[in-house]
Amino acid sequence: MTVVGPFGLSVRDQALEADVQAGLTAVEEGLLEATKSEVPFITGAAQHLVRAGGKRFRPLLVMLSAQFGDPYAPGVVPSAVVVELTHLATLYHDDVMDEADVRRGVASANARWGNSVAVLTGDFLFARASHILADLGPEAVRVQAEAFERLVTGQILETAGPQDGRDPVDHYLDVLGGKTGSLVAVSCRFGAMMSGADDTVVNVLTQYGERLGVAFQLADDVLDIASDSHESGKTPGTDLREGIATLPVLRLRERAARLGLAEDIALCELLDSDLTDDARHAEALRLLRAHPALEQARRDTVRYAEEARSALAPLPECDAKAALVQLCDAVVHRAG
Repeated sequence: MTVVGPFGLSVRDQALEADVQAGLTAVEEGLLEATKSEVPFITGAAQHLVRAGGKRFRPLLVMLSAQFGDPYAPGVVPSAVVVELTHLATLYHDDVMDEADVRRGVASANARWGNSVAVLTGDFLFARASHILADLGPEAVRVQAEAFERLVTGQILETAGPQDGRDPVDHYLDVLGGKTGSLVAVSCRFGAMMSGADDTVVNVLTQYGERLGVAFQLADDVLDIASDSHESGKTPGTDLREGIATLPVLRLRERAARLGLAEDIALCELLDSDLTDDARHAEALRLLRAHPALEQARRDTVRYAEEARSALAPLPECDAKAALVQLCDAVVHRAG
């Protein structure tokens, strides 16, 4: 039993392990090839985040989903390169929007080269992904275009905020479905589709990916509050400090509005204050970690992970299915 991919995923079958590892190695080579330019400066900027590493969560899902057809089919690896290029491109754009200084342990592209270069590099990666897609056929282009539309829509909805009368939690979950769930779903869809799996399997894996993607992001929300930096590898409370209302904060505000408890209202006021102050930030983290809203956010995470697991029920029992189930367990474990 060998550990591969994110979260220490254990693969029991040696043949499956070999397929997944070979696929991920080929994806890595494909990413470096796709980010080369005749202009050395562009190559350096485009490969900046590729070389910084990452979980390669989406390519892993492509490889596992391809096991339900022919995992050696010629479109499998290129489609995995497409989804990872798309993901990387969104990171360049996100860092500009968030004014981030660090990404994957290195200086963000915008911090190193400025916003204009970062945005244009993201566009370059989208262009390279589209070039690869063109060779995968019109159906692949359509699937990717629909997912990208959802991804951008999710980003716009997050920026605009919920409309008057819209439940903020429902709005937030819709945002995550677009921003994160859509591309994770396409990863599973491409793996199954390119491997020649039948339509029923493709649809099952797409539904699984959608729910797993949302659960993955919700687990990050919980970790941002609940973990220490040693455990998560990130500074806790980063979203809090930046004033980003993730699910634990939204659940707190929902409870404060419903019950009107003085301590909930006081915590909401603290969260709305200047949390760049270290003392206020530490107090907000301490109170949120002990608050029922954090446990509610954990339950929400578990619910989406369980929905992802349930979606797999129609698939035949095999080591690839067991690995996909294990990813559901890993997401829940991350959320505590």
